[in-house]
Amino acid sequence: MPIKPHRKRISLATRAVRAASALYGDERSIAPPIFLSTTFERDPEGEYSGGFIYSREDNPNRRQLEHALTDLEDGADAAAFASGSAAAMTLFQALRPGDHVVVAEDSYYSIRVMLDEVFVPWGLSVTYADCADLNAVEAALAPETRLVFIETPSNPLLRITDITGVAALAHAAGAIVACDNTLPTPVLQQPLAHGADLVVHATTKYLAGNHDVMGGALVTARADDFWKRVRAQQKLCGAIPSPFASWLTLRGITSLVQRVRWQNESALALAEFLATHPAVREVLHPGLPTHPGHALAAQQSSGSGGLFSFRVNGDADDTLRVAARLRLFRRATSFGGPDSLVEHRASVEGTASKTPGDLLRLAAGLEDAGDLIADLQQALDAG
Repeated sequence: MPIKPHRKRISLATRAVRAASALYGDERSIAPPIFLSTTFERDPEGEYSGGFIYSREDNPNRRQLEHALTDLEDGADAAAFASGSAAAMTLFQALRPGDHVVVAEDSYYSIRVMLDEVFVPWGLSVTYADCADLNAVEAALAPETRLVFIETPSNPLLRITDITGVAALAHAAGAIVACDNTLPTPVLQQPLAHGADLVVHATTKYLAGNHDVMGGALVTARADDFWKRVRAQQKLCGAIPSPFASWLTLRGITSLVQRVRWQNESALALAEFLATHPAVREVLHPGLPTHPGHALAAQQSSGSGGLFSFRVNGDADDTLRVAARLRLFRRATSFGGPDSLVEHRASVEGTASKTPGDLLRLAAGLEDAGDLIADLQQALDAG
């Protein structure tokens, strides 16, 4: 059956491939060049006709990455940073001391530590709420609330937050919504289309896709006054990706759609297997009908991504032994690359962790799903 041509806007897959192929000058190269220069020359008249002055403020590779991120999330603008943490830091720093923030109680652990140890002493007021419960979100809002920060699916508990519902409550209270979209990526979920005002990414993960470059990003639905503050801090404070990091991230984006679809399917196959194994207490994957957020996840996304968690029948020591017996899954922190990874999150997060000790987080890579299932089976059966 012949493939019909797209009559409207080209698909996300095509846009992702083209994101890294824009040309500068007349070189006609397919792969974009890397612009390592930290500074750029003035014209004889004193102007910068090339459009760049100094790489802390802007760079051709970073600008190309930001254009690609804007396009993929269907936003108005994007700002790239040196890490996902730097992106989140800039978001919170664009607020003012005395402002109030509502944050999902199961947001990524490092975000909570950053808020507690840096921004609360700085003057930000923070309320952690069960953002999967709209009543809890509404109760947490205050006259001083300026931002609601959500993550859906959450990491590592894979809870689902109603983006549209949270946005309606926040906007009625005069606040904006930032949604961490690192796990599903724009391939599977478009938070701005559901009412979020900003999207947060650790581009280190799926967007770069190779475990070889750090990065982060913010994408906005509107280039408003708040966004101007974000942009000003990006340029003044300098937490920016290098030209090479920007180039590597763009390289990863070209295969983003294909990788994420494969990893999404693999993770669901692994979750379905684990749900039948007697050594597994619970599987936390929104793609399973037994997940409490399954219906909502299906409404606002086309998949749950390549990362999920499961709980072992046993204590923390039993769980660590299962991880140690895995042969294909590598024991490391991160996700989104070609290698499948396993992590005992409670050990990584430390004594303040709220993650159960019997939980293992899995990140499906690009290996064959059947091989990964066999690896999980032998590790669980050996117990």
